[in-house]
Amino acid sequence: MQRAKKPRMLRMGWYPISITGKVVALAYALVPPYLLLADTAGALTTAARVPIIGGMSLVLGLMVYAKRRGHRPFAKPPHTGFTLIELLVVISIIGLLSAIIFPSFIAARDKAMFDRTIAEFRSIYTALELYADANQGQYPPDANRNLPPGIQAYLGPGVWPQAPFPNAVYDWDAWAPSDLSFPPFQQVYQISVRFCTAPNVCTIPNEPWAAGFDYYSALYYCIQGPCRAHSSQPVSHPAYCVNC
Repeated sequence: MQRAKKPRMLRMGWYPISITGKVVALAYALVPPYLLLADTAGALTTAARVPIIGGMSLVLGLMVYAKRRGHRPFAKPPHTGFTLIELLVVISIIGLLSAIIFPSFIAARDKAMFDRTIAEFRSIYTALELYADANQGQYPPDANRNLPPGIQAYLGPGVWPQAPFPNAVYDWDAWAPSDLSFPPFQQVYQISVRFCTAPNVCTIPNEPWAAGFDYYSALYYCIQGPCRAHSSQPVSHPAYCVNC
């Protein structure tokens, strides 16, 4: 009597998998879209790319090895509850994915805030130029942690002077030579982003360009003169110019 053929799915080695196997499979399936998204956002560094791709290759190699040895990794057990090892594996996978994804997400978010700041610097600069054209070529006077009155009519809709970074504000700096404490003593016009409301109350971005920042530091767009972090500080004080 001819023996009945096994279903094709069984002959290919498919079998019911446990909840742990489903989580592993889901995590494995989410890695390629994550790589594409992170790479598009410019947040995927070489240091992050190597362990991710290496980990995928390792998992694939282990599964192939197990199949050749006749094992069934993550086969569904006869019970319906969780085992301790399954819970530990699930928690470990969630933690691993969080450790991989969150830093890249934060890096992409910070880059987006920086890019938005550059765009808004240009919008503010255009508004200042229009103001100057309407006022005999004169820029508005200095403003303290604010944008100067009179340029709102030339700005697009938005919340001003709030900057994209958390708790940061735009600051219009119009310093005469007598306002400067260190040379060169020349007129300065710049648009700044301030990250501190008090000497010990700062929300400074964790970025290479903000290394060494303190209460007087600024991210700024230089319009004229020897621009700097603050009128009371030398040109060498920690700051970052986006157009110098």
